[in-house]
Amino acid sequence: MLRILTGLLLVLWPFLVWFSLTHPQYRWLLPLMALLFVLRWLGLRHQVGTFAAAGKWLAVAGAGLCAASMLLRDHHLLLWYPVAVNVILLLLFASSLFSAMPLVERLARLREAELPPRAVAYTRRVTQVWCLFFLFNGGVALVTCLQNSLLWWTWWNGLISYLLIGLLMAGEWCVRQRIRASR
Repeated sequence: MLRILTGLLLVLWPFLVWFSLTHPQYRWLLPLMALLFVLRWLGLRHQVGTFAAAGKWLAVAGAGLCAASMLLRDHHLLLWYPVAVNVILLLLFASSLFSAMPLVERLARLREAELPPRAVAYTRRVTQVWCLFFLFNGGVALVTCLQNSLLWWTWWNGLISYLLIGLLMAGEWCVRQRIRASR
């Protein structure tokens, strides 16, 4: 249940922030969001692995931004969470390019342990594409923070970036199917 709740928090973050900033009477959501991030971190603290580490850092970033926002009474700080997400994911994917097995290859090997050399090269390329995506998406998220336009921030971080992630995933799936068919 807690996993579902914290997962919803992550997906709904832009809308919760927009709602709490446009309706000051609901600023009580901030301590609740901070608590959910702390609970997420506690739920991940004994887990190991790349994704668990990223999840822990994201939970710390979310809780820290909520706490700083409350303490400093600067709710603009909440807008920086999507930037933190993209930076952490960029670091996660990019650093894996310097290891023996990039992140997308690790994920692919969960479904198919033996990958041909062509598939290994493909997974490296897909990891690079995700790095470019996180760089672009994080850059736009940063611009929306600096513009201080809650409307554009919410549109980008609450809808457009999710649509782009879906398009990238669907596009990659289509390319992968074509490559598999041509074997």
